[in-house]
Amino acid sequence: MIPALRSLDFMPSPLPDRPGLLIRDPFRFSEATLIIPPALVQCLTLFDGAHTELELREYLVRLTGDLDVGRLLRHLIETLSESGFLEDEHFRRRRELAERSFAEASLRTASHAGSAYPGTSDELQKTLAQYLDGASSRVHPIADEPIVAIAAPHVSPFGGVEAYRAAYSTLSPSDADRTFVILGTSHYGQPGRIALTRKSFATPFGEAIADTAIVDRLATQAGEGALMEDYCHAIEHSVEFQVVFLQHLFGPQVRIVPILCGSFLSSLQRGKPPEADDHVRRALDALGELAAREGNRLLWVLGVDMAHMGKRYGDSLSARAGQFFRTCDAARFFPNASAADLPRSAEQLILDLEAHTWASLSQP
Repeated sequence: MIPALRSLDFMPSPLPDRPGLLIRDPFRFSEATLIIPPALVQCLTLFDGAHTELELREYLVRLTGDLDVGRLLRHLIETLSESGFLEDEHFRRRRELAERSFAEASLRTASHAGSAYPGTSDELQKTLAQYLDGASSRVHPIADEPIVAIAAPHVSPFGGVEAYRAAYSTLSPSDADRTFVILGTSHYGQPGRIALTRKSFATPFGEAIADTAIVDRLATQAGEGALMEDYCHAIEHSVEFQVVFLQHLFGPQVRIVPILCGSFLSSLQRGKPPEADDHVRRALDALGELAAREGNRLLWVLGVDMAHMGKRYGDSLSARAGQFFRTCDAARFFPNASAADLPRSAEQLILDLEAHTWASLSQP
């Protein structure tokens, strides 16, 4: 059988001179980016783990009108495999190396500096000062008691300025000595679990210090409801964005407890509350005990958005590979494609693939 395509990011190519389907790895096990030429897009439906090379060969023969498609077939499979996009041994080695490297690292390095926000301390300071417009001096007199929690977005900072300002303007200099428990949406983690890390977070501002005592206690109490040193921390943005705002307000060495939260939508769809899942219940109990024990020594920061849908988050809605392409021709889906970009000779399609593959992508 042909190995199946992994769970990847797919989108129309944004490059007018390179029409097709752009593929990249949201987990960053691979830094490669590949644009599949329009003529080859539909054959990706055969990369589902249930089709053979013979079936792919038959499809390519029909596509090109050429019986000699062996080189094209091998080139397509090898390109996807070497890019780390197939569920094969090549990918498994990449994943093992990436996960081991993260687990052994002493710091969680900035994943989105230089793309979602400036990559230097001076530029980042100026940018966030503009975004927040003096947030630390505009405390809302909500109550006499210290603020328990804020809810902020985790969209790229430039896309959520008003919401970030509304959240962080409630904080004051007196909050600087508190430990910030950051609960961020886990876009790629296991449903029904929280993901923990003992690593401090390095950003252009410096190192935000992880409170390892709290992290260790949470791991013990949550049991199987928590994953320690989950690789998802290496690539997620929902905690990282909160860290840079906190550092901007309170200095580089703020104390943090970074927590990624997997979805529990599947339990809701079964008509049961999230805590009916034993893993979710144990995680919530551990967080509740932490809040009761530490009280106002903590400030909870929720890195949340309200628009997460799809199977990645436990949604039961399904989509089959190629479903869209059966209802819409390639010319409509790829408006930049010309007639010359559609069915080509096998040799020309090999050249197209080679011209549409490159590495070292900086992902947003």
